[in-house]
Amino acid sequence: MKLVRTYGRGAQAAKALIETIEQRSAANTAKVEGVVAKILAGVKRDGEAGLRRYAEKFDGLPGGTPLLVSRQEMKAAWEGTTPELRAAMQVARENIRAFAEAQKPSEWMTSPADGVKTGQMVRPLEAVGCYVPGGRYPLPSTLLMTVTPAQVAGVERIVVCSPKPAQETMAAAWLAGVTEFYRVGGAQAIAAMAYGTGSGHNGSLGRVDKIVGPGNLYVTAAKTMVQNVCGIDMPAGPTEIGITSETGDAAGIAADLVAQAEHDPEALAVLITSNETLGLEVVAEVKRQAKQNGTAKISLAAQGAVLVTGSITEARALTNRLAFEHLSVDAASDLAWVRNAGSVFVGRFSPQSMGDYVSGPNHVLPTGRVGRVRAGLSVMDFLKVITVQQYTRKGLAQWGPYAIAMAEAEGLTAHAESVRVKMGKGR
Repeated sequence: MKLVRTYGRGAQAAKALIETIEQRSAANTAKVEGVVAKILAGVKRDGEAGLRRYAEKFDGLPGGTPLLVSRQEMKAAWEGTTPELRAAMQVARENIRAFAEAQKPSEWMTSPADGVKTGQMVRPLEAVGCYVPGGRYPLPSTLLMTVTPAQVAGVERIVVCSPKPAQETMAAAWLAGVTEFYRVGGAQAIAAMAYGTGSGHNGSLGRVDKIVGPGNLYVTAAKTMVQNVCGIDMPAGPTEIGITSETGDAAGIAADLVAQAEHDPEALAVLITSNETLGLEVVAEVKRQAKQNGTAKISLAAQGAVLVTGSITEARALTNRLAFEHLSVDAASDLAWVRNAGSVFVGRFSPQSMGDYVSGPNHVLPTGRVGRVRAGLSVMDFLKVITVQQYTRKGLAQWGPYAIAMAEAEGLTAHAESVRVKMGKGR
């Protein structure tokens, strides 16, 4: 993990590093787009045969294995799971559900004028696909994080795709009541959910309206490339952690950095501080704590950095500029200056790992600086807010002339005439 000063002799190196971090999403996915495009085209063209071909090649799916995970398999996985893990999953699911319920928008109507009503109604999407990574580690937490808010929203059809699903992931699927679970992953799974491989009967995968969930570079690139035919939540790529601290505990900061770095060799881990002594202590602690963690060592060596700024103000501005997926700050007072982040963790007793599992807020979060324009996955990703407008004759007589005036100013004469006709004053 490198330490770079943003001032003095280190300024140029810091500038180059910061610019590299800013471009992380575009630069990373660009290198896999060629391969991903071929996979997407293959599945779109060949349907289930194409999906199987790539699943056998990249997921190690044995030939002839059913793509659909049965409810019996999920039940057996649940029954084979330890009581401790079952209890943890149940707590996590209830917290995720409660948080999603609190986020859910309400329907309402108002009357801004006599004879005029406007408002909104809330409707769920019909079919969504939840991608659950399954490469290095089983991620039952991601299954719960993606499926649960969709259920709270009222989505009728929920599809899960995960390569080589582990017992823990299938157990979480049983707990969540998942009925459509396919043992495929990577860009091929994204293609199958976006284009479909059939009607959705007899093990074929019917297309969905939106795909959500995190993934590696191939998954992230695939989601970006299919968004013209299928909605997506966001580019939720390799994990990112940012910590902005002046007074934090070096061991605790290092523990969070190592924890998130172990997700993926492409993970990004950054500490921003004007306290150089703290920065040096964290570098030493990270080296010590990551000693036996192979994946964390790789990602920290490649993307780990301590950026020492010339002032606290600069540290805060740089934090918002880089818009980290996970952000830790020293105190609740820091929330006032935070503008861009996926999820914020406050104080030394709020490890980011709690948000990964049981807190309730979603752990599917924006990466690649997408935190500048949207927050993490929520119940809103599975809902449509549809506006409603209703006029009586009296209401139209009151506001109609304003609409006519604006339509005529824009040269849209038929717009103006449609109002006149409804008012009984058509030409």
